[in-house]
Amino acid sequence: MNHSPQDIILSYIEESIIDTDCFLVSFKVKPTHNYKIYMDSDSGFSLDKSIKINRFIRKKIEESGIFPNGDFSLEVSSPGIDTPLSMLRQYRKNIGRTIEIEFLDPEKKLIKGELIKVEDEQISIQPTAPKKIKKDAPIEPIKVSFGEIKKAQICIQF
Repeated sequence: MNHSPQDIILSYIEESIIDTDCFLVSFKVKPTHNYKIYMDSDSGFSLDKSIKINRFIRKKIEESGIFPNGDFSLEVSSPGIDTPLSMLRQYRKNIGRTIEIEFLDPEKKLIKGELIKVEDEQISIQPTAPKKIKKDAPIEPIKVSFGEIKKAQICIQF
């Protein structure tokens, strides 16, 4: 059975992260055999992890001979802090951080606050207190179903 280069490379990606806390976020194929692999890790995706995975996959590709002339490029990196969250595992690793949620329903306003809980179907956010409300006034956490989320972005704090 013939597998496409994408399928073969995907199997190498999976093999490269066995027994690690790394996981695949997305895998993109650009023209001319340019493969972009976006990974993350429960403990943070470091440059060392990226290099190790890249070398493992590159070696497997070269050994397999799927590109006999070596005409491919391979990039392994994290999706970047400015990339919206897309996987449950990414939400879990960001508990305690400030997050901004944009809803699918345009009638609902953006929510910004601390991600305090992640469940299989929903997240809980402790909203940031609006400036008009007293600092001591309690603000209840908001539960948001994943099905309601258009975009979830970690807020970069300086």
